Amino acid sequence: MTILDPTKAVEFVDSYWENDALICLSEYITVPCLSPDFDPAWSANGAIRQAADLFADWARRRPIGALAVEVVELSDRTPCVLIEIGSTSTTDAPSVLAYGHLDKQPPLGEWHDGLDAFTPIRRGDRLFGRGAVDDGYAMFAAVGAIETLEQAGVAHGPVTVLIEASEESASSDLDAYLDAYSERIGDPHLIVCLDSGGASYERLWATSSLRGLVDGVLRVDVLTEAIHSGSGGGVVPSSFRVLRQLLDRIDDSASGDVILAEAKVDIPAERLTEINAAGAAGLDGTETLPVVPGLRLEGADATTRIERNTWRAALEILGAEGLPPIKDAGNLLRSSTSVKVSLRIPPTADAEAVAQAMKKALTDDPPEGARVSFTPGHAAAGWNAPVRAAWLERALGEASRQYFGNSPMSYGVGGSIPFMASLGRRFPSAQFLATGCLGPNSNAHGTDESLHIPAAKALTACLAQLIGTFADQGGVD
Repeated sequence: MTILDPTKAVEFVDSYWENDALICLSEYITVPCLSPDFDPAWSANGAIRQAADLFADWARRRPIGALAVEVVELSDRTPCVLIEIGSTSTTDAPSVLAYGHLDKQPPLGEWHDGLDAFTPIRRGDRLFGRGAVDDGYAMFAAVGAIETLEQAGVAHGPVTVLIEASEESASSDLDAYLDAYSERIGDPHLIVCLDSGGASYERLWATSSLRGLVDGVLRVDVLTEAIHSGSGGGVVPSSFRVLRQLLDRIDDSASGDVILAEAKVDIPAERLTEINAAGAAGLDGTETLPVVPGLRLEGADATTRIERNTWRAALEILGAEGLPPIKDAGNLLRSSTSVKVSLRIPPTADAEAVAQAMKKALTDDPPEGARVSFTPGHAAAGWNAPVRAAWLERALGEASRQYFGNSPMSYGVGGSIPFMASLGRRFPSAQFLATGCLGPNSNAHGTDESLHIPAAKALTACLAQLIGTFADQGGVD
């Protein structure tokens, strides 16, 4: 067995990123390939297909032995990039499925200090631009890991890299591709999701849980048309006040605690252990939050804040209609107010049950007899990782210490990766590793999104060592 030489691996990975991967990733940043939820005309606009072709063309040129690359596209679905890499092992080495996505969130306002969502700008160790870390780097990390192994002569099993294009729309197209290409994807023994991260860049972080998400649009109507506030103010109930009353049915405005019973769960003992360990180390990720001076965070200490951010529900209002810009706001009693409600739910909560309970709570017995409607949106389940095999636990520790200089940590993530629950049901016997480069100041979904380049390089080397170890041990102890 040939063992990966860490020094040579680091040298190769550094050259790979600096002279190749970052060039293509920068070109990808210029493509406004917004997810279908944000660009209903995505097919006609062609940006998603442009990004898929860019990735596929780059992948076809890789110096990898048994390589097949295809952009697959089902009718009325966003395309996927499917990269199939043959085994180099002389034994029946187990297979790996690596996941990423290429669709993007919108710019979300003006970026700072000369930065722009669709202009790649490198400043020191960071590459700025929409999609840099969410999730453009994923394909380059996965393919780079295989290149690292092959140039070093280290055997690996069959690897499939799947890059989808609807993740920011709750992976609405992914299951259709998993069904249509099930024979080619096979039954992977190890599934690596490269759309996550952790609380720092000093170690490899393995995501142990993900919250789910339930959203929808709440609308309150009190008039058929707006009237002068002097004519009806104090007589006609304010639609905004009614809206506030309704939201109090699911969220305690004083504490920020979600009071909907269906959105509460008991935290598993192993996750509490992880939360306590991260909290004791002060790794709650709050030191880089761009809060205003003097803001009091919810949660008395680091442990409580991690728990609230990973295993407790949280409500946010994502957008509103019926409220004119302040410069246009006249003395009117507005006819209606609408808000998009987003509820992060615990990893093991039943998303459909939460959605039904939320609709009932918001629409039953409307205050003041107002006309209230709730239009459900996504109801995406969370994910709680299965127990990791002993070989994987050891391999993670060795790789993290080798390429990051510190032992790995497991960490719950407050966001959602909707397809993880789907893959867990589809491949119940597989080992899972959800990891990635999302970390402090990466600002995914926000302004000034950036990739921490040293973390991407270290992650690539870690993946190479993990996949090589997996092939050698056959996935068993």
